Amino acid sequence: MLKIWGRLNSSNVKKVIWIANELKLPYEHMNLGGAYGGLDDPAFLQRNPNGLVPLIEDGKTVLWESNVIVRYLAAQYGKDTFWIEDPAKRAQAEKWMDWASTTSMPDFRDVMMNLVRLPEDQRDPIVAQRGVQGLSKMMRIANNALEQQPWLTGDHFGIGDIPLGCLVYAWFLFPIEREDMPALEAWYKRLTERPAYQKAVMIPLS
Repeated sequence: MLKIWGRLNSSNVKKVIWIANELKLPYEHMNLGGAYGGLDDPAFLQRNPNGLVPLIEDGKTVLWESNVIVRYLAAQYGKDTFWIEDPAKRAQAEKWMDWASTTSMPDFRDVMMNLVRLPEDQRDPIVAQRGVQGLSKMMRIANNALEQQPWLTGDHFGIGDIPLGCLVYAWFLFPIEREDMPALEAWYKRLTERPAYQKAVMIPLS
């Protein structure tokens, strides 16, 4: 059985839980990291020397890095649904995966820490506002793409939608002012109608 390590409030862990539920895979989940600790456990570090989550074990396959895990599960178990055989078409979806995880994550982390996770007396409103401005720019880029196609993956929901889909849930819950982005909002609404998204992503921010 697939094993997944990581705290459920981690955006990167959400990606893995989400795709596993989309694929209807049975899995065993172990909370790890954050308030749960355990990242410095020698047995865990043997599997992931980075001491980070998520981590999966699928038979003899052990993997870390959330986007890699999403791609692996799609290729291994979703060849008729989530995996895109054509390299050019797959790259069009994968670019959104890596973009969300590199371009957007620093700003997302700043906003999450300074609006949600840190005690109020430790929050920095300047850092939070700078993060909101950066995220707004990134969401506008996604909105512009979604004006041309229904999903970041293309004509159908797929792996390209998962990383930003995990962040956009928080984006619409943050206590901030947001500019109107109709295409992004419509895409998000479609995500919220997916049972796997509801289960993996739509949990209280913490």
